[in-house]
Amino acid sequence: MIMYTFNITGKGSKEHSYDAIVVGAGMSGGIAAKELTEKGLKVLVLERGREVKHVTDYPTEGLDPWETPLRNQTTQEDRELAPIQSTLYLYGQNMKHFLVKDVDHPYAQEKPFMWYRGYQTGGRSLLWSKHTFRYSDFDFEANATDGVGIDWPIRYKDIAPWYDHIEKYIGVSGRRDGIPQLPDGQFLPPWEMNAFEKYLTEKIVSKYPERQMITSRMAILTQPHNGRGKCQNRNLCHRGCMFGAYFSSNAVSLPDAAKTGNLTLRPFSIVERVLYDAETNRVKGVNVIDQNTGEQYEFYADIVFLNASTLGTTQILLQSKTKEFPDGLANSSGVLGHYLMDHHAGVGASGSYDGLMDTFYYGQKPASVYIPRFRNLKRNDQDYLRGFTFENYTSRQSWTRGFYLAGLGAEWKESLTHPGVWTAYFEAYGETLPDAKNKVSLHPSKVDKWGLPLLNIDMEYGENARKMRKDMQQTAVEMLEAANLDNVRGFDYSPPPGSVIHEMGTARMGKDPKTSVLNKWNQSHDIPNLFITDGSCMTSSPPQNPSLTYMALTARACDFAVKELKRGNI
Repeated sequence: MIMYTFNITGKGSKEHSYDAIVVGAGMSGGIAAKELTEKGLKVLVLERGREVKHVTDYPTEGLDPWETPLRNQTTQEDRELAPIQSTLYLYGQNMKHFLVKDVDHPYAQEKPFMWYRGYQTGGRSLLWSKHTFRYSDFDFEANATDGVGIDWPIRYKDIAPWYDHIEKYIGVSGRRDGIPQLPDGQFLPPWEMNAFEKYLTEKIVSKYPERQMITSRMAILTQPHNGRGKCQNRNLCHRGCMFGAYFSSNAVSLPDAAKTGNLTLRPFSIVERVLYDAETNRVKGVNVIDQNTGEQYEFYADIVFLNASTLGTTQILLQSKTKEFPDGLANSSGVLGHYLMDHHAGVGASGSYDGLMDTFYYGQKPASVYIPRFRNLKRNDQDYLRGFTFENYTSRQSWTRGFYLAGLGAEWKESLTHPGVWTAYFEAYGETLPDAKNKVSLHPSKVDKWGLPLLNIDMEYGENARKMRKDMQQTAVEMLEAANLDNVRGFDYSPPPGSVIHEMGTARMGKDPKTSVLNKWNQSHDIPNLFITDGSCMTSSPPQNPSLTYMALTARACDFAVKELKRGNI
């Protein structure tokens, strides 16, 4: 697939006008570009980083392990240039080019916060876990039920058709499991559980029937789909995939947008502010700083979609303050930047099993097995609100176990040529309650190399999360013990916020303009031709992975925006 990029060099003349501008070329931005261009709009997509083309810009994708520089190890220079990014579990010489250098893109932290970023076309869609789970009314009704935060302005029936739309488009493998809190979708054939996963499922569900263990629903193809090839079971997704087997903006939505002839993509374009016209109460475009030259340009459009990621979008809005909106554009509510959320994880249990020694598996399956939320569904029966899910990974030990064993001689070496025992790793992912104290703001004095104020992040997990974590670990331990595993050990690494890379919530949806930034269509309450459909729109943080919901909300908002544009309402 060829994605055409047009390098615009003019300085803001009205000739640079489009029907729509999309800020950000990542997960939701790519969907916005595809949906808007296919509806006939001329769309300008602005990406602050470089262009990464599908296939041709995956430099390490085909390397064998021994061909990877420095055996893929992180260097001291890496840690100095990227002290945050280099802590990511994926980080290495084979993918670090898809993450920023922190020294070039600093931010301020009131409390520890890990902000992992990929500034290129595709953004973090090149690196995401590909877990694609729907939210249910257990999630959309939770704030109203618990009296925490504000009520979502939508329910499952509002977004269900758009979940269908996105799943059919991106290709999601999974099984229809009939679990109310995790609605079924439009699935390709699922990944098959290995023998140990089937054993764990039987043992755990027999003792805890409410804890259903299922094959994860993944945006990774188990069969050819929409012109893309199926997964080859290499588990090297983070290098990029020439087959297009997993969904990314680079491989799927941006090329499809380009096919329409309606896409203009401009990389190296840092959006400094959204331009507001007070007379019409409309945004009229954006001001852009060229990342390489420092020159500034203006581009104009009838609709602006902000998809720069939760923190990026919020920073742009805060930088776009006007006389009418002194606390940030479209912020008459005063809640912009507040209610930052991220899931909390790094807690669970591990264990080993020396049965099933005559079974193995083929390839490196990129899918986990999953336990949907089972706490506090019918009533709040714990000393905390909401709940958590589990991502569970299994394998048999390889020859590398010899690194940690005492041994000597040919017989010992021979033993390492055979697989070792089975291992299980259960990690929980918990919901974080919306809290006004968790916020982002512009630093009053520190700026980056382009003269823009640094984003100041102030977030910590609350008492509810701390109580939940005790149950997360205990629950993991008791499930592995119920399956008769050996060496069962609970763990809690207590990673800081941001570590799960599911930051969300700083420009939330809601029914009341006094307490929210966006309405049920992801449209600004204050400015009718401004839409925000990335993670910043979230009103709560259900424990399922959120990217499918971002994409479904984006497609839904695009459909609404185009209809409103044609009606002359925006």
